[in-house]
Amino acid sequence: MNWKRSLIGVGIALPILALLAFGMTQDPSVIPSPLPGKPAPDFALSVIPGVGGVPMTEKGDSIHLKDHLGHVVVVNFYASWCLSCRAEHPVLAETAREYEGKDVQFYSILYNDTQDNGRAWIKRMGGQPYPSLYDPEARTAINFGLYGVPETFFIGRDGRVAYKQVGPATPQVLHEKIDMLLAQPAPAASVGKSNTVGGAS
Repeated sequence: MNWKRSLIGVGIALPILALLAFGMTQDPSVIPSPLPGKPAPDFALSVIPGVGGVPMTEKGDSIHLKDHLGHVVVVNFYASWCLSCRAEHPVLAETAREYEGKDVQFYSILYNDTQDNGRAWIKRMGGQPYPSLYDPEARTAINFGLYGVPETFFIGRDGRVAYKQVGPATPQVLHEKIDMLLAQPAPAASVGKSNTVGGAS
């Protein structure tokens, strides 16, 4: 009887050990996302005044992602309470400046925060050369399948998400993904369109 119990114990333990072994081979920072390769969820979000060269007004203009079809778009989700965003912000700002005048538009989207907090935080961080957008009910974050901040989405000229970066984006990742997308031809229907917004802060 003891040998039968031992066999049962081994039979239960082996699948568990195999699962643990598989888990040890996986990078915990890599969170699977269904978005890459699929069209980016469209959004219409208001611009936070006083950021990215946008004047202080009572109400910022709305930005529609669909208007950028044919262009490369980098969308970064951030928050003033996000510690990792502090290290990432100057990298994003510098990279955006390097690509000024090229066919790529950067946007940051404030997540679970207030416009005043976001604006003050960006000012403390030295500003940024691209607009920041307000997602008041986090609907855009939900549509993008956000797990947390920071997260960055790279959208190609065809409007599809090419890559999702979880955690702070490095200069290497930013340049690699943007250059790859800029090298791809624009869809014929979108050639000649230009809808970039914002300027130096």
